[in-house]
Amino acid sequence: MPNLTDKTALVTGASRGIGQAIAERLARAGALVAVHYGTSAEAAERVVAGIRAEGGRAFAVRAELGPSEGVDTLFAGLEAQLEEHTGSSRLDILVNNAGLMGTAQPEEITGEWFDRMMAVNAKAPLFVIQRALSLIPDHGRIINISSGLTRFAAPEQVTYAMTKGALEQITLHFARHLGKRRITVNTVAPGSTDNGSALFRIPEVREAMSQLSAFGEVADPSAIADVVAFLASSDARWITGAFVDSSGGTLLG
Repeated sequence: MPNLTDKTALVTGASRGIGQAIAERLARAGALVAVHYGTSAEAAERVVAGIRAEGGRAFAVRAELGPSEGVDTLFAGLEAQLEEHTGSSRLDILVNNAGLMGTAQPEEITGEWFDRMMAVNAKAPLFVIQRALSLIPDHGRIINISSGLTRFAAPEQVTYAMTKGALEQITLHFARHLGKRRITVNTVAPGSTDNGSALFRIPEVREAMSQLSAFGEVADPSAIADVVAFLASSDARWITGAFVDSSGGTLLG
């Protein structure tokens, strides 16, 4: 198990699904985890309570990412609570997981929808990283959660895939930019993963999504969280700028 004792981490969009699993996994490895949420304080507090019940350390921080003031709100809360818990605002691990997902046929995409998706999935992570750089020490970790949808065609997901493609470019260029500080920046790309959506409770939908994977099943979020925990650890110190296919073989064709 990766050892993240004495490390601090921020996981955006951590009140459910993959983000929740990542927060729980990093906490089990010893990190103090900031569980970011946008709207559901109750869900975030449940995640925090669950982590603490297992002996881990966590706190919730709220901010609506997308609006221009969202990053300021996030870091005001984050820095205050890091200071309270550790006496320092140091942030060792940043996981950009928060995102919007939705479908629209190409003929039905609106400018408003495109702008909203881009603001949350690409613009917000860019400025979260920019703001975090003064808090992240040398040898820190930045992990961006993308999607296997950037590697195959799904016309109804074109807007979502475009935003995640932009996120992958952030990984690439920041990995080069931060290399001298030994801060690694990597992309993790899940495939069909049970994020708690009601869709996964519909047997025929779950079966169809299962067949996308080489393993013939939908991923549990913990499988993605394990990959993130590895990249957050010292064992991954020589990996940066990577696209880590965590789709369960979906991209094999």
